[in-house]
Amino acid sequence: MADALRTSILDITTGSTQTVYDLTGDCEAFLRDEAPDRDGLLNIFVPHATAGVAILETGAGSDDDLIALLRDLLPADNRWHHRHGTPGHGRDHVLPALVAPHATLPVLAGRLALGTWQSVCLVDTNVDNPRRQVRLSFLG
Repeated sequence: MADALRTSILDITTGSTQTVYDLTGDCEAFLRDEAPDRDGLLNIFVPHATAGVAILETGAGSDDDLIALLRDLLPADNRWHHRHGTPGHGRDHVLPALVAPHATLPVLAGRLALGTWQSVCLVDTNVDNPRRQVRLSFLG
């Protein structure tokens, strides 16, 4: 049972703009190395107070639509009580209530059991912190 849990930390640079960063390839590489041909669960966790994990289609505009929606729902203005950093930064601290900082996905025979157009994505609206960590943990 000692090797039932395998963990790795990804260091991701998201840059200075709000972004949806596709982690699917990183998750697949982790599973190839740590869980070949195994069934189980992959947990993706972002240990940050201003980022989340989403499962969505990328490359067809949905990632841009998500950022646009978050701009509408969480405007970068002075309404927020949390006020350090860039103006409107308080909204970044509300983001994880809408886009959870974790996801748990099924793994079958060492591969993510995603739908045809689904991708695993880091959602980061915090332009003050371009460096993120993502913890991948396989249980199986």
